[in-house]
Amino acid sequence: MTQYIYNFGGGSADGRTEMRNLLGGKGANLAEMASLGLPVPPGFTITTEVCTAFYDNNRQYPDGLKEQVAAAVAHVEGVVGKKFGDTSNPLLVSVRSGARASMPGMMDTVLNLGLNRETVEGLAKLSGDERFAYDSYRRFIQMYSDVVLGIDHHNFEEILDIYKEDRDYTLDTQMTAEDWKSVIAEYERAVEDDLGRPFPQDVEEQLWGAINAVFASWMNDRSKTYRRLNNIPESWGTAVNVQAMVFGNMGDTSATGVAFTRDPSTGEKAYYGEFLINAQGEDVVAGIRTPQALTKVSREKMGSSDASLEEAMPGTYQELIAVFEKLESHYRDMQDIEFTIQEGKLWMLQTRNGKRTAKAALKIAVDLCEEGKISEEEAVMRVNPSALDQLLHPTLDPKASRDLLTKGLPASPGAASGEVVFTADEAEKLAGEGRKVMLVRTETSPEDIHGMHAAAGIVTARGGMTSHAAVVARGMGRACVCGAGDIRIERDGSGFTAGGRTVKPGDMITIDGSTGEVFMGAVETIEPELSGDFAKVMAWADKTRRMRVRTNAETPADAKTARGFGAEGIGLCRTEHMFFDANRILVVREMILSGTDSARRAALAKLLPFQRDDFKELFMVMRGLPVTVRLLDPPLHEFLPHTDEEIAEVAKSAGADAEEFRMRARQLSEANPMLGHRGCRLAITYPEIYEMQVRAILEAACDVAAETGDAVVPEIMVPLVAMKSELETLKARIDGVAKDVFAEKGRTLDYQVGTMIELPRAALTADVIAEDAEFFSFGTNDLTQTAFGLSRDDAGSFLPHYIRQGVIEQDPFVTLDREGVGQLVQIAADKGRKTRPNIKLGICGEHGGDPQSIAFCEEVGLDYVSCSPFRVPIARLAAAQSALSNKQD
Repeated sequence: MTQYIYNFGGGSADGRTEMRNLLGGKGANLAEMASLGLPVPPGFTITTEVCTAFYDNNRQYPDGLKEQVAAAVAHVEGVVGKKFGDTSNPLLVSVRSGARASMPGMMDTVLNLGLNRETVEGLAKLSGDERFAYDSYRRFIQMYSDVVLGIDHHNFEEILDIYKEDRDYTLDTQMTAEDWKSVIAEYERAVEDDLGRPFPQDVEEQLWGAINAVFASWMNDRSKTYRRLNNIPESWGTAVNVQAMVFGNMGDTSATGVAFTRDPSTGEKAYYGEFLINAQGEDVVAGIRTPQALTKVSREKMGSSDASLEEAMPGTYQELIAVFEKLESHYRDMQDIEFTIQEGKLWMLQTRNGKRTAKAALKIAVDLCEEGKISEEEAVMRVNPSALDQLLHPTLDPKASRDLLTKGLPASPGAASGEVVFTADEAEKLAGEGRKVMLVRTETSPEDIHGMHAAAGIVTARGGMTSHAAVVARGMGRACVCGAGDIRIERDGSGFTAGGRTVKPGDMITIDGSTGEVFMGAVETIEPELSGDFAKVMAWADKTRRMRVRTNAETPADAKTARGFGAEGIGLCRTEHMFFDANRILVVREMILSGTDSARRAALAKLLPFQRDDFKELFMVMRGLPVTVRLLDPPLHEFLPHTDEEIAEVAKSAGADAEEFRMRARQLSEANPMLGHRGCRLAITYPEIYEMQVRAILEAACDVAAETGDAVVPEIMVPLVAMKSELETLKARIDGVAKDVFAEKGRTLDYQVGTMIELPRAALTADVIAEDAEFFSFGTNDLTQTAFGLSRDDAGSFLPHYIRQGVIEQDPFVTLDREGVGQLVQIAADKGRKTRPNIKLGICGEHGGDPQSIAFCEEVGLDYVSCSPFRVPIARLAAAQSALSNKQD
């Protein structure tokens, strides 16, 4: 029989860390901690294979699972000396999810399972604390009803709020045992009114209800959204962990907390975390009560008078520090730890590699390397390339004027401005309209994830540094301020008050997630300085990677930015972007609308100096580095005038008849321009266009070489080639222009002629095309469009539905489709090398800045990737990681 259950606790475990694909991250780490001799409450893990079977078999479990669960429960009973469902000595358990990739708050959890009207009395007698027992029971009813029975948790919160208001209570800790009994009676009535049946009292029914709910939560909307945003495959599934309960809500000698072995925001080597006395773990992360600091130093930084754990429970704090050291040394990485203290005894509930900001990731990687715990190569692998985006954008200008509104906790660094919105749906809607929004909430919940992703930043009135908002914002790279306690949000969403002022929806505010400050209006920003830890990791990455990293740029400003980020040339200069300048669009239109060869050449002669100066500036910025120039690609209609006034202006400039130009514009219109008269097809029809561009490129290259003495090697790229004959014809013309230019300039220089592989036919016939092409640059934007038969401009209306329904896992315009488009790239690369072994191969579509796509490029053996300037560091790091992964394989 297949083993579906793995036990842990009591000083031993069936599983280990390396079994995380089977046991999930939580289950594997619980097993590892138990094997290390740490105090872990015993329990068992139901494997991810059960989740897969559950969904493959119409939500039916595999044979033998119920028997294995029963045996595992008996094992836990034996370890703790309690019995599940026993009325005098009851075993209570938690039921939690545990995917192989951390998904904080996305799936469901049930605590205190095993309580009913009889076992709660047994718990009260056993603990000697009736208040604790009934507090635990009301928590269980509320959580189980929400997670398993589908009754909205607000129903229970409203009952409790009204009860407390009627008695002038402000804190749950003021509630007595009798108070909790009264609330429980109301909770039970609410359940029966909603469901038409009583709250389940059978503990076996409770257990399987919770297990079902956790497996079902793998496919809830927030989990799907989180997986989509973080590229986590649906096929991985989740494990379920059932674990004996330990209680942080057993009075003033009990507590619960979350801690990090280093600061997850800055990376500083300092213990960091929060805890609550007389509470359960959900209280800390839910933001219901403002937690206390772990250390005295952090308490003083926060300006809090509430005792830290270091001060309140010094002995237990020292035990916890020893665990921190042991776990970080064992895992060789910063750990995110959950713990409970039950009547003075420390219990470890979870450890995992902690989520961190990009800044912290760099510092932690560098520090661990310099401490001798990891190698430079391991340090490179520790930083998520996509997270670097957090560092490559502006921060608040310290000299800018600021109007401080309020202050909270610095939950996730970075600066952001946006219009105030109060709901996740509104944030998503306005962001979709291209507006920057600031999501302001009392506290966030997992249901808000789509709005958090859409927002430029997040502000919450409640919650600490390890609240849901803080953890998710850090993972997403969103600036976030939590626990801004004087914010009061109107129930009707009409605004909020803070510092004696009212802020309405649509008002602009700015937050500094590094200081916790919230300002009225938009505050000016400055560009980041990329030095220190960033520079070290980039240098280590550059030593490791094989592929070169170029940039897509056609302006000197973009080229300078990219070179500052470490670009090693230009992989795509889109010359058509140069045509839209106000000084030249009139001449471009004149050229297009001219009906004769001589008229077109006259217009092109006016354009030549502009183009030459453009290329000269780029060559000067990129001296000594390759520059790939794509000749005119888009259909001519994109440049055409649309109004009668514009047509008249062009006609006047050309000295031609406006009606003649109007008729010419109609002739040039196309039903499907993407597949029409564009790219190399233009040059076959109007060879003078490419001749002018090639002359401008080579004249500029000769001038720069003469002025600087530096080698300039232009790479002239012919777009949209489908047939060898197209490139053969145009290459002959390019070489003819080069011969003329070199004769006129009295000097020669090396240049290359290649093509962009962006059509399936070109990929399939790459061997014959390579007879004339000295390089291939894969234009994966158009290759994806033509391979799928999709329009990138229109696919956004339906692709999200494909992703949500699991028809495809990722947007093929964001991450390269390996199965289809990837095969075309592989075929073209192999065929190209067969004809021309030294052919240069690169990629210049949007995929050139996507880490997953870069990994594919490394596998195919491309020579370089090219991406937008701000993604150059991301590509450098991703290329290094891909090279290291291939070496390990």
